[in-house]
Amino acid sequence: MNYVYILYSKKDKKLYIGCTNNLKTRIELHNEGKVESTRFRRPLVLIYYEVYVNKIDAFAREKWLKTGWGRNYIKKTLMNTLKNLGG
Repeated sequence: MNYVYILYSKKDKKLYIGCTNNLKTRIELHNEGKVESTRFRRPLVLIYYEVYVNKIDAFAREKWLKTGWGRNYIKKTLMNTLKNLGG
């Protein structure tokens, strides 16, 4: 399985969007500071994920979520979650 996931940084209150085939391990790596792009943004909390059978579909979705339209979708879909987190 392939996962597109969104992490929330408690430090800078911003989102990180990623893609992986092992969600649990990837989140652990993020929170251990072993992922360059989020090393200084810890702690990170998983707030959303989607599952895909096909890797290409997952990466296409990740790319779209990183666009302006995708970020608007995230803000609307996770409105209450982000409000509760203070983001």
